Amino acid sequence: MGSEDEDELASLRVQRAARLGLAGVSLGALRKKHRASRDSEDNTFAHRALDRRPGTSRSADSEDDEADGEGVALEDDPVLFDDRLRSQLPMSFGDQEKKVVSRASSMPPGEADAVGGDAGLGEEEEEADPYHLPISHEVALERHSKIVCALDVDHSGARVVSGSRDYTVRMYDFGGMKSDMRSFRSLEPFEGHPVHALSFSPSGDAFLAVTGSAKIKVFDRDGMTRGESLQGDMYIRDQKNTKAHVSPCTNGQWHPEDRYTAMTSSEDGTVRIWDTSNVEQKTVIKPTLAKPGRVAVSSATYNGDGSLIAAGLVDGTIQLWDAKGKFGSSAAVGQVLAPKAQMLGKQDWRYVSGGGRVVRRAHQPGTEITCLRVSFDNQTLLSRSADETLKVWDVRKFQAPVHTFSDLPTHHSTTQCCFSPDGRLVLTGVSADRDGVGGGLVFLDLEQRQVVRKLAMPGSVVAVQWHVRLNQIFVGTGDKMTGAVRILYDPTLSEKGVLLCAGRKPRAPDPLDFQAPLVIHTPHALPMFREDGGKRKLRGRDKERADPAKMRKPDPGETVTGLGKGGKLGSTGGTLLTQYILKNHGKLHNPAEEDIRAAILRHGDKPEDDFSKLYSAAYKDTQPKPIYAEASDEDEDPK
Repeated sequence: MGSEDEDELASLRVQRAARLGLAGVSLGALRKKHRASRDSEDNTFAHRALDRRPGTSRSADSEDDEADGEGVALEDDPVLFDDRLRSQLPMSFGDQEKKVVSRASSMPPGEADAVGGDAGLGEEEEEADPYHLPISHEVALERHSKIVCALDVDHSGARVVSGSRDYTVRMYDFGGMKSDMRSFRSLEPFEGHPVHALSFSPSGDAFLAVTGSAKIKVFDRDGMTRGESLQGDMYIRDQKNTKAHVSPCTNGQWHPEDRYTAMTSSEDGTVRIWDTSNVEQKTVIKPTLAKPGRVAVSSATYNGDGSLIAAGLVDGTIQLWDAKGKFGSSAAVGQVLAPKAQMLGKQDWRYVSGGGRVVRRAHQPGTEITCLRVSFDNQTLLSRSADETLKVWDVRKFQAPVHTFSDLPTHHSTTQCCFSPDGRLVLTGVSADRDGVGGGLVFLDLEQRQVVRKLAMPGSVVAVQWHVRLNQIFVGTGDKMTGAVRILYDPTLSEKGVLLCAGRKPRAPDPLDFQAPLVIHTPHALPMFREDGGKRKLRGRDKERADPAKMRKPDPGETVTGLGKGGKLGSTGGTLLTQYILKNHGKLHNPAEEDIRAAILRHGDKPEDDFSKLYSAAYKDTQPKPIYAEASDEDEDPK
């Protein structure tokens, strides 16, 4: 600092001391006096002062107190001034303290304390959303007529498939989609059956469609059918001897690593593993039941590497199987072979009966376990149920739930849940009441074990997926009348996906555009469903066509085609000069005026030789004398 700056600073100190009546008082005495008054005051004043300066630590105050000297400016003194003393200082003099007003944060207490202790003076605290949720923007794919209860995104994040209770599956391509969010293909896997589950293969070249039918279908990424499973024999009691499901399917998932393996669950009480290359089953899994009978399997899932299979039953049971290595026994062992005349094939699949780890009454009996999910580290299992709970399980100690989240109402048998990419949060949907209010997406913190956020959605929320690569949340919502896939994202946190098409404007319609009307002709429809038109409509237009005024037919002029009428000459054969000359020379004949008898008798004057030369030369050698047919009795009959 230069000498001029020091002189100016000293003069400012003198002027301020004169205004405050502190002339002749040393800096050390002022400090001692103020420290004594501060210690004698109530502790609430200290708390209020600390709240005004959240980032200042006590160690910094002690170090500044030790640095006592004339060269230390009064405005740099860390002593906490009260409001009366602070109000008398110039607002532009020295470093002013800034009050930081922070929003409510749901950060764990330990992390919040750590952040506050390291912060400096005037530094803002941790932002309001410590989880960095990509929920600042939303896009809706509103193409379904009923609630969307199934969806999946391929691993690359390029395509989305959504299934609804309107029996259709719609396919979306982010690379070719515009901001109008139109699907490029719509298909119906099985007519009249709602879609329960959709799952892409690990390579993204195909996806599995599970509906309310006992059959399943595999489609390629363009929506073309690759294969369809059989339906098992419903009269065979032992399900291990059936080739496929015999009751409606409930859930399904593609193997996370094997592109030729998929898994489905059904109301017939089995979980089946399929070879997707030919859509034939490879393994039949029969859960262990508490008593003989058949209990429907409402949900099933793989873990991250496909080494574990979890299934939830309607009686509240959750069962786990280790699917590593050789899984199951051959179903052909102990089989009584049928006669050769029946042409029955050998049971070349495997079966698993019992085994695994079982937890009875994991959820309320009689309520469906709507979804099961395993964490990325394969240590935590989530179970969502229709009993309005979501339970967290430790797979390593699979005996009792670690925690139970309650008050999560759902009225749908396929309500899903999922993990966030970092595994800290759990997402699930809640259903709306009869008035359509109360539905939304709930965020649960596994560490704090509490609800940290809820996003209201129109209708009920069923399908949920947080894509790791895109960092976008896909939510299937709707009600009995509408359905949509809502995509939540943040332009600063998310990438690709819906960001590729959100800014693309669709082509504006042109007034000169034309599209032929799509008409469906049903000639054999019943009279009550037959629409007016066709021949009846054409017959009614005959009279209109005969009227030149209605048909706007141009005036033909002075001559008309055919015979003249209405005071106008007709354009017959004699109207033109050339035709008139040909007619006078006998070269032009009107067929209507020709005498047919005279035309025939015209050939009677010709010599017989000419006639025989033309027509009888073929009979000259074989039949020189003509032989005519004899008259029959019918010809002589005067009648």
